[in-house]
Amino acid sequence: MSSSAVPNSAPKRLQGKVAVITGSLSGIGRAIALAYHREGCTVVCSDISSNNAEELQTHEIISKEGGTTTFCKADVSQTDDMKALVQTAVDKYGRIDIFVNNAGIAPEGQHPAPIWDTDESTWDQVLSVNSRGVFLGTKYASRQMIEQDPLPSGSRGRIINVASIAGLRGFGMAASYIASKHSVCGLTKAAAIDCAPYGVQVNALCPGFVETPLINEAPFIQDATIRGALFARHAFRGIGKPDYIANAAVFLASDENSWMTGVSLPVDGGYTCQ
Repeated sequence: MSSSAVPNSAPKRLQGKVAVITGSLSGIGRAIALAYHREGCTVVCSDISSNNAEELQTHEIISKEGGTTTFCKADVSQTDDMKALVQTAVDKYGRIDIFVNNAGIAPEGQHPAPIWDTDESTWDQVLSVNSRGVFLGTKYASRQMIEQDPLPSGSRGRIINVASIAGLRGFGMAASYIASKHSVCGLTKAAAIDCAPYGVQVNALCPGFVETPLINEAPFIQDATIRGALFARHAFRGIGKPDYIANAAVFLASDENSWMTGVSLPVDGGYTCQ
């Protein structure tokens, strides 16, 4: 079971709010879902499947801890699934205050290739999830948010897109992934401008290398030389943990974030400052 990203004794910064999180079964999505719950949030967990290798599913942990939650299966690349995900949250809980577009894939981590050897099928698959999926989530979440009554803070909602430092930097052997994450950062800026007059904030998180299944199962991370070089590339000399990203996601979703929109925020142990 994951540790709490935010201590239970901390003030409940998301008390009474409703959040939807895609890709919530493991890694960063799981950490964000648990952190939001522990800050008093109702959490709609979503993923392409309801099964993973964890002892308990994310929504099961939240229920066991006395939180309010539900699970809604959704393929983020499919329009009907994303419409249904938004509608499920609204039907059950009345509104959506936070929508986290977290679901993503990185097949090039397993099968890196230069651009001239990148299969069109890999490109299509990665862009359909990492780019189209964020577009659909942002589209249907924002459509709901701009129509609902504002909270006392004046906010109608907050959309958080999980991009990557790969949306801010270039890396070889991963053209599809790099392109998809740059797309997320660009979409975040455009959507932020569209949504700002309605009191909806749209921001992106750009995690560095984090201990998730996507990273831990990648062949390159098993190479001691590469792993050592990667550790050294971070100013804090090591890769991060999902909870580090969840802490930033709590801030972006909270009323403490009163005047940020269109931002792609690196949470990367100092990787991009060098």
